[in-house]
Amino acid sequence: MNVKIEASWKERLRKEFEKPYFENIVNHIKTEKLLKKIIYPAGVHIFNAFDTTPFDKIKALILGQDPYHQPAQAHGLCFSVQKGVPPPPSLVNIFKELKEDIGLTTPNHGDLTSWAQQGVFLLNASLTVRAGEPMSHSKIGWATFTDAVIKKISDEKEHIVFMLWGKFAQEKSIFINAEKHLVLKAAHPSPLSANNGFFGCKHFSKANEYLMNHGIAPIDWKI
Repeated sequence: MNVKIEASWKERLRKEFEKPYFENIVNHIKTEKLLKKIIYPAGVHIFNAFDTTPFDKIKALILGQDPYHQPAQAHGLCFSVQKGVPPPPSLVNIFKELKEDIGLTTPNHGDLTSWAQQGVFLLNASLTVRAGEPMSHSKIGWATFTDAVIKKISDEKEHIVFMLWGKFAQEKSIFINAEKHLVLKAAHPSPLSANNGFFGCKHFSKANEYLMNHGIAPIDWKI
């Protein structure tokens, strides 16, 4: 894989990259590409979350399930799409909650890179997906890798805000030490579930309140 990953992450994850399961991930993706399968995101974006948010800069973590599986959408940051690509329904609902929570005007694009640059680690549990086939890479080993990433953040840092939306994300709370971090849980922002507790969760203002209470600069959620 043609991957680009920031130095602090590369060093911390070196042992994971050397494990047999990670070699299996690489081989699986290489095999699918040989079979002319289209994989999202592009290779240079697979580790975009890691490359954009250095380990030492993390303030918050938002966890997605797997990348968008339609053309031009996925670029390695969960829920985010590049400028010029219409925001998918879950992202539209995130913007609705942002407006209701902290009064932000709905942006004219869906690129969340500015969040990542401020320390919001936008992690998908699976870092790749086959075109048109959601969750198609969920069983190839990515969960082992991203579970280790979540645990490493929990173990080695403190006062991180973990924003876990939906049952899938909330199951990852077993890797998080809630005594030294803030764990926020709500329904997934998907149109199928947003009315069941995502709308009104006020996670964005709660995250900033927690950060400021611990002497950490808040996130500017405007994009």
